Amino acid sequence: EYALRHGYGLAIKDLTTKKRYSHEYREGWQKVDILKQTMREFPKAEWFWLLDSETMIMEPERSLEEHIFNRLDNLTYRTLEEFNPLNLPLDIPYVDYKQDMDFLITQDCGGFNLGSFIVRNSEWTKLLLDIWWDPVGYEQKHMVWEHREQDALEALYANEAWIREKVGFLPLRSINAFPPGACSEFSNDPRYFYNEKEHDFVVNMAGCNFGRDCWGEMSHYATLMKK
Repeated sequence: EYALRHGYGLAIKDLTTKKRYSHEYREGWQKVDILKQTMREFPKAEWFWLLDSETMIMEPERSLEEHIFNRLDNLTYRTLEEFNPLNLPLDIPYVDYKQDMDFLITQDCGGFNLGSFIVRNSEWTKLLLDIWWDPVGYEQKHMVWEHREQDALEALYANEAWIREKVGFLPLRSINAFPPGACSEFSNDPRYFYNEKEHDFVVNMAGCNFGRDCWGEMSHYATLMKK
């Protein structure tokens, strides 16, 4: 409904039916492979917005142009001085923050959030996805990287100037607001949680498969969205 309303393309992918490697089910990394496939399918698209199935668009009348792209410079931040939950290096040599942003992502209490993020269709993005998906990183670090593809991306951002200079951070609640229960140790921090009065754009039921009720949460926000 949202894609039809605003004239966007839509691709729905089932990540459970494909095993890229017979020896290991790389569930998290398959998100990168799916994005690579979708970019090949739609080579003329300017931007791609990846949404997990546990997300809900709460303000469907609001276009991405209105909500994100028309105010991109005012909405994003490029460095980590104000918000850095992982204590990543604040800066590294040779980063040119004047570069256009090709990767729009949010941070939550656990680091980079991959439940909802936006990438530009560019050669830079294709190169990033190739390196991010490369099994070399997975094979060497899969026993260390608890959060799999998220940890891989964070490591690339922390160490590679050419990656860092094209990344823009959006406020979490702009495309990734949390329900109560996610980031529970920060329950009093308004940066994380959906605010009905402020009409946050997207709710991400992050972690609802771990001791919470995904269907119940989705039903609650679906009812609220229609209201």
